[in-house]
Amino acid sequence: MIRFTTAKPQDVPRLRALVEACYRGDSARQGWTHEADLLDDERTTEAELAEVLADASNRVLLAEVDSKLVGTVTVTDLGNGRAYMGMLCVDPALQAEGLGRALLADAEDTAVEAFGATVMEMTVIDARAELIAYYERRGYARTGETRPFPAAGEHPFAMVVMERSLG
Repeated sequence: MIRFTTAKPQDVPRLRALVEACYRGDSARQGWTHEADLLDDERTTEAELAEVLADASNRVLLAEVDSKLVGTVTVTDLGNGRAYMGMLCVDPALQAEGLGRALLADAEDTAVEAFGATVMEMTVIDARAELIAYYERRGYARTGETRPFPAAGEHPFAMVVMERSLG
């Protein structure tokens, strides 16, 4: 049984461990949604996660199975009926079992209930065609907008902006 909760400051160390395991390094390669073949830096830091948690415009949702953290997603209030979904990740050993879909639904519900959002926005690395297709199958559409890759240094990537009506 999946238990959904909202992250608290004491969750930061295990949250960071999950995010790094899902996005970077050999552990991430067990799943299909990783960036390990594209990037080798840290995905986030404990300080960055603590800042996200401290900001009232964010909700960091956690998914636990048998008290083990197995997934997370962050929802941010952008104002004017818009919310942003980011850092959706599922333990690589549990991917393709519906947990990502459940987290996505919980994120959309949270955007509506907590922020009154009618539109959910997200960005996906342009090099991740299979991930873009995953979100398209779930009702997200490319807006035609791209944004710079949000990390220091030179990167050959751009971020594809996608959105979905929540109404």
